Amino acid sequence: MQALATGRRSIIQQTSFFKIENLSKEYPGIKANDRINMSLEEGEICALLGENGSGKSTLVKMMYGLVKPDEGEMIFQSRTYSPSNPNEARSAGIAMVFQHFSLFDALTVAENIALGMVDPPPFSKLSREIEEKGKTYGLSLNPDSMVGALSAGERQRVEIIRCLLQNPKILIMDEPTSVLTPQEANVLFDALRNLAAEGTTILYISHKLEEIKALCSRATILRAGKVVATCNPEEKSARQLAEMMVGTSIVTPKRTETQGSRDGQPLFRVENIEKESSSNFGTSLREVSFEVWQGEVFGIGGIAGNGQDELMEVLSGEVLPKGGTIMLNDHDLARLNPNERRKKGLLFAPEQRVGHSAAGEMSLTENAYLTAADRKELSQAGIINWSRTAEFSQTIINQFDVRTPGTDNFAQSLSGGNLQKFVIGREILQNPEVLIVNQPTWGVDAAAAASIRQKLIDLANSGAAVVVISQDIDELLEISDYISVLSGGNLSKARPVQELSREDIGLMMGASQESLLEAVA
Repeated sequence: MQALATGRRSIIQQTSFFKIENLSKEYPGIKANDRINMSLEEGEICALLGENGSGKSTLVKMMYGLVKPDEGEMIFQSRTYSPSNPNEARSAGIAMVFQHFSLFDALTVAENIALGMVDPPPFSKLSREIEEKGKTYGLSLNPDSMVGALSAGERQRVEIIRCLLQNPKILIMDEPTSVLTPQEANVLFDALRNLAAEGTTILYISHKLEEIKALCSRATILRAGKVVATCNPEEKSARQLAEMMVGTSIVTPKRTETQGSRDGQPLFRVENIEKESSSNFGTSLREVSFEVWQGEVFGIGGIAGNGQDELMEVLSGEVLPKGGTIMLNDHDLARLNPNERRKKGLLFAPEQRVGHSAAGEMSLTENAYLTAADRKELSQAGIINWSRTAEFSQTIINQFDVRTPGTDNFAQSLSGGNLQKFVIGREILQNPEVLIVNQPTWGVDAAAAASIRQKLIDLANSGAAVVVISQDIDELLEISDYISVLSGGNLSKARPVQELSREDIGLMMGASQESLLEAVA
């Protein structure tokens, strides 16, 4: 079988390299996988697509030995394959790069990679192997660098190199470009094409459908735990792929002609915010300033680790700034705690869904109460009105199309996209004057992402000011009126979205602090 010039391979084979037959997995109240049939060929880059909750995660967890199937079987190189844990999967030749990195900031690249190996070689040899693999696939790394000092793209390289040192036959990649600039993503694609050309099979999971079209020779599409289609992504538009995933048409978010008019005074002003990072590997904020007008969506781009977490903590009141002001109308909120800011009309939805935006082991009703108690009057004299709170929770579910059996379900039982819709809905339905959202659609399927973005636009159209912190350039271009980029704790000058291209923002996100400031001066 000859590799194509693009690194793709023909999928026409006599015998499947890896085959899944009638694989099923059921959890209480839901059939995550329902008689799945799928095959992978040697040297193929195949996409696994589906909306949140479609069964993708359960399927790859069974392939990787994290979950045991209830029925069906997997056949790998003509032999029955049934790993009881990830070590067995790796030994058989299956590796996986997860969406969320599993790295220790205080250890070096080589030390992190060694931790993921059953029998690591001496560090001198391991360092040479890391450098050789990096050079071969265009994923260069310094084995002695501290991981805490690396960019998001470099951290992903650590995860990939760790997998490649196992010489995998199948490499599973879950949302690999969610934290990369377009330029970094292109480097990754070249590496994957080279791997495929050498015979490595790649199962690629992503909600970025243009990437799927450019990279993959075949796509298997799941919906409600079942395979609903297999296609060549090149022959479909991104919209067609998305609609195959959700089984219905998708409405592109629409901005209005009057959205974001900068008349009068800004509703929300942040001036000269200074904050030292509490982490040795964090990024301190340096004189961060921006303004947002009523009816405006203000986008803040940047690669992870450039001060986004610190900025969100300061804006939400979780930590107080060293200096500067945070003005909502004529009120300075900089010294107020989160609850006091909420009462003034400043609401927020952090990036981490479970554990920060929502308590995983609490019901949706209880999670609705956590941030809306005051603004929705869900308690009186210290006594919670549970019926009123449940009604509010049900309203969120209804208006934001949250797929869940009911308000009593635990937050952690929802898929990532459905929990995100619940969290965003909970804040929007409190009628904020200002809403700040960090990574509103990270890891969310196309339909849920479109719904969330439209709700944010609608909120701005109702007269609120909306601040969106996002690594997704397409998202920023789609919904923002003005965009700034955070780099090294410094925020660039705001520019109208009409003046910026995807490539402009990508270069700004990947630029050094000095060149960024020069570019936007």
